[in-house]
Order: sequence, then C-alpha cells, then structure tokens
Amino acid sequence: MNIPNAVQFAMAILFSGSLGVSGAANQPLRVATFDINATPPLGNMMAYDPVVRLDAMTLRCRGVVLLGQAEPIVLCAVDWLGIANEAHDEFRARLAKAAGTTPGRVAVHTLHQHDAPTCDFSAERLLKEAKAKHLGRLDGDFCRATLAKAAAAVKASLPLAKPVTHCGWGVAEVKRVASNRRIFGPDGKVRAVRYTTCADPKLRAEPEGVIDPELSMLTFWNGDTPLAVLSYYACHPQSYYRVGIPSPDFPGIARFMRQQTVPTALHVHFNGAGGNIGAGKYNDGSRKNRMELALRLRDGMKRAFDSTKKFAVQPGDLRWSVIPVALPLAKHLDEAKLVADVAKGSVPPVAVPAAERLAYLRRTNAGHKIELAQLAIGDVRVLHMPGELFVEYQLAAKQMRPRLNVAMAAYGDYGTFYIGTERAYSEGGYETEPRSSNVAPVVESVLMHGIRKLLSGE
Repeated sequence: MNIPNAVQFAMAILFSGSLGVSGAANQPLRVATFDINATPPLGNMMAYDPVVRLDAMTLRCRGVVLLGQAEPIVLCAVDWLGIANEAHDEFRARLAKAAGTTPGRVAVHTLHQHDAPTCDFSAERLLKEAKAKHLGRLDGDFCRATLAKAAAAVKASLPLAKPVTHCGWGVAEVKRVASNRRIFGPDGKVRAVRYTTCADPKLRAEPEGVIDPELSMLTFWNGDTPLAVLSYYACHPQSYYRVGIPSPDFPGIARFMRQQTVPTALHVHFNGAGGNIGAGKYNDGSRKNRMELALRLRDGMKRAFDSTKKFAVQPGDLRWSVIPVALPLAKHLDEAKLVADVAKGSVPPVAVPAAERLAYLRRTNAGHKIELAQLAIGDVRVLHMPGELFVEYQLAAKQMRPRLNVAMAAYGDYGTFYIGTERAYSEGGYETEPRSSNVAPVVESVLMHGIRKLLSGE
C-alpha cells in the first residue's frame, strides 16, 4: 500500500513521540539509561587550567530516563564543575526534547570536580558582547557539542528501555571521607577553612564537624537484575587538582569500580549538599589519597547496595513535583561595577568571574525562578536542589520526614555559587564571602519553605 509522504511524516512524528511518553495503561514502569564521554580535548580550557594531557579515566555525562504513565523524567549527572544560568536551561530543554518530555521534568546536576569544565552560556554571551579576546572557561563550544551528544544518547536510549518491577533503597555510612570545611574559634566565627586538600596537620586534627555520613542509594530492578543505581553523598569531590588532566576524581573512580562489580546496571552518582563539606581531614593532598578516598567511597556504595531493600512498583507509583522559587540576591552584587569589569574582556581573571555574577544578577532581576524538584516513589523522596548547598539543608530535609527515605542531589543550577545557611553569612569563612556566594542570607527561609512544601506533598 502506498502512503502519501505527508501521512508518512505525520506517522513518524507520532511514533517517535510515543517512544518518549509512556502513556499506555498496560505499559510497566521502564528505565532507559544513557552515558557519554564528557572529557574536553587537549588545549580546551577547564574551570581553572587548559587540558595538557588526557588520562585513562574520562569524565562522564550519564543518567536515566524514567518512563511511566505520565511524561518521562530525566535525571542527569555530569562530571563538570558547574552548569549555570542559560546553560542549565539549555541542558534541560535539549534533554527534555530528546526524551519527549518538558524541561520541568528534567534534573541536571554536576559532581563539581575541579579538573573539569564549567559551563555558563549567559556569562559567555556577556563576554562576547564585550568583544573579549579570551573567553577562558566560558568558551561554550565544547559544552554545546557535549550537550548535542547527550541529547542524541537520550533519544537513542528510549527504544532500549527495560521494564522495572522493583525499586530498592539502601543506606550506608561512609567512613573517613567527609569533614566540615569551616573551623570555628571560641568567638563562634570561622577561624580557618579546612579545604578539601589540607596540608595543615593541626586543621586535619580538628573533629569532622557537622556532616551527613550517609550515602543513600536508589536502585531500579527488573526481577533480580539491577538496571540502574543512583547514589547520593555530600562531599566536595577533590583529592588533588590543577594538574591539567581531566579527572572524575575519587567519586568517579568509586563509581567506575562499582560499575565493574555490578555491570548490568548503570551507576549514576550525585553530589549531595556538600558546599561546606570536603575531605580535608583525611587528605593532605598526597597523590595516593585519591585512590584511598575512592576505595572508602566505593566501600560505602557496596554496603548501601548490599543492604538494599526492594519493593514492588507500578507506573503510577512514580511522582514528580516542582516548586519554582525566587532566590534573594546578595547585596554585594553591584551591576555597574560588574558591567565595568566585564568590559575588561581582555583580562580574563577580572572579566570572567564578573560575567558569571552579572549573568546571575540580570537573570534574577528579570524574574527568573529556580525550580526545586522532588522524585517520589514508594517511601523514597529525592530532592533536586541548586548550587553549592550547605549540608545543613540536607540534614534538615531528612529530619522533616524521618519516616521517609530522603536523599538530596545539589549542584543543579550553579548560578548561585555557594548557598549557606542564614547564620553562616555572619560567621565568616570562604563559602559566604562576596566572591563565593550570589545569594542573600535570607535564602535559607526561601529554600526551607520550598523543601518543606515538597516533602509535605503526597
């Protein structure tokens, strides 16, 4: 039978869309997985340095597409320092289109490795408008190419989606990795910052401080076969960096080892609210510590997986909710001064950070809101949050609903930079300095209200 070309085209559109939207009542819950190489080439500028050599370990952009009775949900984790402002919008929009869903049902997070790219199309545009000769880390060509590959991978994954009969939840304490970066004096002010690499033995001897020692794990299964493993742990991911070699650092190595142990499942790791958390107590910067930290994190991943309790799921059990919030701007963001600094486009150390701050300032003043999101399935709740969030937000979320299994992925839209608690902004320390945070102290009340509202919904 001959079918007119116009009809063929319409049918192709219809069937391609049906791959993304699993609306059929008889369809089970399904999961599709995608994974691409997100490593920049030689000479490409990363967050701090150009690439001088490529190593065996690559950076990854990977995730899952959850297909149920409603529109698909996309969860993506990228081994980059940050994806901010319009770049974060574009990532969500392109992945949404590829999956046949809407941007509001896409979560994109970075793990915040430092020998890795950063991405901000808004700031890049500001530098180009200033006729900057050097875009530095804001040159977005590689990021756009990676996004195109990721979108193609998402689309290609949909016909390969596998049925999900069960989900699983496991928790384990990670030992001798995380410690609080903020060391307080007797006056209640921050007297020192114990960075993720800490050469000072006296600072390393200080207590761990406030952390969340738990690694949480959500898994998707087809019978007894694990299909996807999503892990969540709050800690800056640096062992050592600024060597010009792209690296997923110790979380990526731990993830790789678990992938080799459980090869039927794609392992996707998310950084939790680790803004004020690092490995500094246990890391003096020695090269051997990268593997030591990776082995400890891998051990936590293994124990969480081994302790997993499975529960049967149906497509209707999967729920996604979103709350847009307007985050208050930091008072130190002076538009006139930032514009003047961006105009110094030939001076990257001045113009690049100014463009990043100006991008966030103008975006917020234009009424843009950041979307907080929650994935709910059974008694599991996973919160998706922006920026370098302090661990207190994660701990508070768990305390709000102690009978639920709550996890958090931070480092979503990176335009905010650090997000401290209200009290933290009066305590001093690097994380709440004007160079580090683009939000005002009252951000805590806004975010806590949003978290509470998400967790209270059913």
